[in-house]
Amino acid sequence: MDARQAGGHIERELLILTRHLELTSPRRVRSDGDALDRSAYVLLSRLEAQGPMSVPDLVEAFGLAPSTFTRQTTALLRDGLVERTLDPNGSVARKFRITDEGRARLRADRDAIVTGLADVLGDWPADRLTQFIVDLERFNTDIEQRTGRPWPR
Repeated sequence: MDARQAGGHIERELLILTRHLELTSPRRVRSDGDALDRSAYVLLSRLEAQGPMSVPDLVEAFGLAPSTFTRQTTALLRDGLVERTLDPNGSVARKFRITDEGRARLRADRDAIVTGLADVLGDWPADRLTQFIVDLERFNTDIEQRTGRPWPR
């Protein structure tokens, strides 16, 4: 099988995987009504991993329009999940930092998602789990290299 044929198979499996992502959506796996929506979950995860970021930082990291992040950060500020802070490097730009409340809600959602994934993976042998993680990390980092948008690990 060549890379193009593999790409066809992977495209189909990624399509199916994105359909299954609904099963790992915080709103789906948590029944207490306090779950984050997917965009808040992703944005808070990035802020947790990278630290404070400005709207231009977010635009560069995700490749989306500034208006997208203005809307998202406004909602996160309103809900007390992020706060505005001065740039620690002295720039006049304000940065957004995850709050303790944001971190707690992110942790609760992540715990619920990890529990669901562990249920799916529960009967996989350790060596297969390890190889799957290695392959998935490689796949993601190869995409990140091509797009110029790495995710902090």
